[in-house]
Amino acid sequence: MRSLTQLLIIDPQNDFCDLPVGWCPADPLTGEPIAPALPVAGAHADMGRLAAFIRGAAGALDDITVTLDSHNRLHIAHPTFWQTGEGGPVAPFTQITARQVRAGAFRPRDPAAEERALVYLEALEARGRYTLMVWPVHCEIGTWGHGVHADVRAAYNTWEVDRLKVVRKVAKGSNLWTEHYSALQAEVPDRTDPHTQLNQALLAALDTADVLVVAGEAGSHCVKATVEDLADNLPGGRPERLVLLTDCMSAVTGFSAQQDTFLRGMAERGARLTTSIDLLRELNR
Repeated sequence: MRSLTQLLIIDPQNDFCDLPVGWCPADPLTGEPIAPALPVAGAHADMGRLAAFIRGAAGALDDITVTLDSHNRLHIAHPTFWQTGEGGPVAPFTQITARQVRAGAFRPRDPAAEERALVYLEALEARGRYTLMVWPVHCEIGTWGHGVHADVRAAYNTWEVDRLKVVRKVAKGSNLWTEHYSALQAEVPDRTDPHTQLNQALLAALDTADVLVVAGEAGSHCVKATVEDLADNLPGGRPERLVLLTDCMSAVTGFSAQQDTFLRGMAERGARLTTSIDLLRELNR
């Protein structure tokens, strides 16, 4: 009996890709090219390789899932939420801790949000996986940046039509009070919002795979968090089912060590690290 192979693509979105100017549309209001908000160096090439893999492996792929970072403009990890203690703007790529907020170095622009923000920061820091990072506004719902890299989308659209199957889309990140790197749960789940809690339906769907191939952006953050949560929570266990396409993911600049540590850790847990070309050869034997 043939193994069931699924492909999980993490956040293959325009805002995360270092796209050439020719791949970027013009802003109809200004005429200027729209630039990706949070480009990951190497991501455009990653997505090109991933699109080629989807086309070449189409007959062997039984299911495809795409996750989509889906933020509102106002979000606890965006500059729109924060100000300095003196009331000035907070630059992207600033880290904020609960201690700094208590000391008055940073505070929410809405004074009523401070108590809840502190509760979040303390819970986040207690987990030990991330410190709050203020990212540029990115993957805003409804924008071009929220959309999928054109080559990847074209490849999986062809798969959908040829196989008469729908690519599963999973949105994450619309709750303004918590970061949501993992496709499976927010960094600090909100007990009042089921969309931030462990996604049991997605886990059940992915658990049907004998081989679960993972690619996407960024290897230091959303891929890392999703795969770690997969390994911890797949109902059927067996993290050796996970196959990570190392040439179809890159790290956020300055976070390469985090990606390297993640990949080593997953290999130690039994996951397989390979390239799209090598896996394509194997699937098409």
